[in-house]
Amino acid sequence: MSALGRRYAKALLELAREQNQTDQVMDDVGALSDAWEASSELREIVRNPVVAKGALRATMDAIMDKLGTSKLVRNTIGLLTDRGRLSYLKEVLDAFEELAEAETGRVRAEVISARPLAEAYYSRLQEKLQRATGQRIVLVKKEDPSLIGGVVTRIGDRVFDGSISNRLSELRETLLANGETP
Repeated sequence: MSALGRRYAKALLELAREQNQTDQVMDDVGALSDAWEASSELREIVRNPVVAKGALRATMDAIMDKLGTSKLVRNTIGLLTDRGRLSYLKEVLDAFEELAEAETGRVRAEVISARPLAEAYYSRLQEKLQRATGQRIVLVKKEDPSLIGGVVTRIGDRVFDGSISNRLSELRETLLANGETP
């Protein structure tokens, strides 16, 4: 995470706190982050240096209108656009979520699977992680087809790798260690 992303995120969090809008801003940032992840077109537009600031501003305004984004978040996105730093949007969003979660006693758990899992699974996993850590868990769902199957869960610097690709790798290492050919 860049220093620039963290700096904008800290400023947004401080303003949200001052205006008693932390929960609303967290929701808005989460919705924007989801839109960023879901739309490759949005990522391409933001990262394209040929797209004029006016067009970027209009695109972001349209997205924020659709999401019902608060004025505080709109102003922050507008500032990033005006200063030519909209390419740091994802870093700002991620840094904000991390800072806000830490402030509210939440911990982010990244759950990576080969394809989307049932919501019931995510709910059970969240409950188990909360019991195991004693903290409120916020799940971040990601997909990685290279896992083949299973789930990798990352909480801070702890990784719980239950993926099939990891199990196959462990089996291969065991076979090699025993002098067998995999």
